[in-house]
Amino acid sequence: MAATYRAVMLTKAGGPNVLQRVELPIEQPGPGELRVRVTAAGVGSTDLIMLTGKYLYAPKIPFVPGYEIAGVVDAVGVGVTGFKVGQRVAALTVHGGYGELLLREAKHFLPIPDEISDVEAAAVILNYVTAWQMIHRVAKVRPGQTALVTGAAGGVGTALLQLLRLAGVKTYGAASAKKHDTVRKLGATPIDYRAGPIDRLMRALEQNGVDHVFDAIGGANIGPCIRAARRGGTVVGYGFMGAAGKLATLAMFINLFVGARLRGRRGAFYGITMLYRKDPKPLREDLPKIFGLVAEKKIDPLVMQTFPLLDARRAIELLATGSVAGKIVLTNA
Repeated sequence: MAATYRAVMLTKAGGPNVLQRVELPIEQPGPGELRVRVTAAGVGSTDLIMLTGKYLYAPKIPFVPGYEIAGVVDAVGVGVTGFKVGQRVAALTVHGGYGELLLREAKHFLPIPDEISDVEAAAVILNYVTAWQMIHRVAKVRPGQTALVTGAAGGVGTALLQLLRLAGVKTYGAASAKKHDTVRKLGATPIDYRAGPIDRLMRALEQNGVDHVFDAIGGANIGPCIRAARRGGTVVGYGFMGAAGKLATLAMFINLFVGARLRGRRGAFYGITMLYRKDPKPLREDLPKIFGLVAEKKIDPLVMQTFPLLDARRAIELLATGSVAGKIVLTNA
């Protein structure tokens, strides 16, 4: 057996060019651990945040990124039950996924059903569990309600559109005009966010506002999102790609929690890793539900492009252009 494996490492804060291929020593799993051969790894907006060196849940640089993986159990540590070598598994890894091998505690892995591929499994862990939990655990939507999704053509956005449709919610998706066909295909009414303030655009379609807003942008977008919701409605923030600087971020959260309440709405922030570290049980309950929906063809992971695992830099360069509607997945045949 080889003594090393290949991975893509974040060597310093910067752009995609700071991602470098490296060789790392192969380690044996300790008690309670699995060593997994990675076959697919998702690429998402969180990876862009990690490049800045400012992601709260990332280890100190240098480290191997990779938030979600599918793979095959390669070795089993002492005391591990319920897993065997050769078994297909998936995990929310947060980091470590952009390598040929991953060593992690067995409690983080879940089996992948035979009916879905490794690429499909890796594509839905972060985006679809995030969407499911915001819809059902935070907003607690009901059939017949209305919702607005910003960043609607992105990875979590397209997951939200599909899962809201399954929940019987009339949904509007804010996206650039060139991505409106994607929004329509997923059962939502597209809104061109460049045509004006999102609250005015929304209220032209729903005079009293919508029941729920799911906002991925944050920053100055929070105020209009609060106004796009009806009184008594819910605004759920996540991701917040538009937030810049500590003071701006603080002001944004004050607006989300305090400003929303003063306007008669409920503001909430959702972070999948924040919740998972506090209590892993919800993800362990919800990911099998998502796998089941994929197996039943009720949702489509919308994998737009795949790259070889060690070409993670090219994948993130593409993601950074903002042109991707759906999901990018790295594969390791």
